Amino acid sequence: MEATPHPDRRFVVEMPDIQERVEIDPNTEQTYAHKRDYLRSAVNVLRREGLTWPQGYHIVMRGEIPINAGVSSSSAMVIMWLRFLLETGTPRRAFTPEDLARWGYQTEVAEFGEPGGMMDHYCAALGGVLWIDTRPPFAAERWSLPLTGIVLGHSLQPKATIETLARCRREVTEGMTLLRERLPSFDLAATPLAEADEHLPHLPPNPARRLRANLVNRDLTRQARAALLAGDTRSLGRLLTEHHAQLRDGLDLSTDKIERMLSAAMAVGAQGGKVNGSGGGGCLFAYAPGCEEAVAEAMRREGGLPYIVRVDDGASCA
Repeated sequence: MEATPHPDRRFVVEMPDIQERVEIDPNTEQTYAHKRDYLRSAVNVLRREGLTWPQGYHIVMRGEIPINAGVSSSSAMVIMWLRFLLETGTPRRAFTPEDLARWGYQTEVAEFGEPGGMMDHYCAALGGVLWIDTRPPFAAERWSLPLTGIVLGHSLQPKATIETLARCRREVTEGMTLLRERLPSFDLAATPLAEADEHLPHLPPNPARRLRANLVNRDLTRQARAALLAGDTRSLGRLLTEHHAQLRDGLDLSTDKIERMLSAAMAVGAQGGKVNGSGGGGCLFAYAPGCEEAVAEAMRREGGLPYIVRVDDGASCA
């Protein structure tokens, strides 16, 4: 983000990556031009915190994060925009990365009544390797864990439609409702898989399959947490691949191209990988310490756009 003073108190925001230009008077309540009008909603969120802006700016926003590909490009933009607004607004106030994540959630999710949590906002604001509790009221732990060897691969396929993802969620919800008729004590976070497996064959196939995938992935996530806290990064690739199998076979969130890209990555040394984000297109990532370049090239040969990524420190806060 580049910013230079503007002669009046307006913000003029240029976004060449999406060929948009927005003008905002930040010292008035914003009326949204469209749903997900995040530049204006961030201003409203911080105006409610008592901020005003005595100086206008001409701002140019650019990014290298793939857009509409399941890697949180909008959340990264929102967090950096909020940070800019906080640093240029008055009165100046101290804020923590957790504050920034909370305002990001309000800006992007709560303001528009969208479904979703704070996972993306925590990642952008806190950085590092995080363990995130995705259940309200949400919480994040930052781990002192060196993690290298991650290669992101953009399939260049559009993500699954909101309708497709909503249908998947509905079927999981239906599965939980039907399972509770047979097993009233069922709890998604606590019921052992073996106990649920006694009843799942009696449910309709799709709700049963999708619910079981969620239960398996719950347990894989707990195994991954224990392994990482013990410093066992060698198990990470296997657990990622097992997780991906549930996303592919249980939730139908992979595509033929993503499967080819992941297979190509594994063939040249990746230890594992999975579809990223909501799936159905978009991105995958591979865990490939020591062979990042070979994995990137393998993904490129399959028609993908690879990125060798690193763990970042997040949006630094005053």
